[in-house]
Amino acid sequence: MAKKKMRFEVGENETISECLERMEKAGYMAVRRMEKPVFEEKIIEGKKEYVPVRQQIIFEGQLK
Repeated sequence: MAKKKMRFEVGENETISECLERMEKAGYMAVRRMEKPVFEEKIIEGKKEYVPVRQQIIFEGQLK
């Protein structure tokens, strides 16, 4: 039996439309979109700093 809710992450080389199509094929409908920044640790002028690299997009899907 499938879960009622499931999370789908948009891949690095995937468009939002492709992710939504993948959800549709799995039998889920998007009910929520979440975005989280992804940071990378870099040493700048001898100090550790966290630099934003990209935005991670996650859709929460509900079983149809």
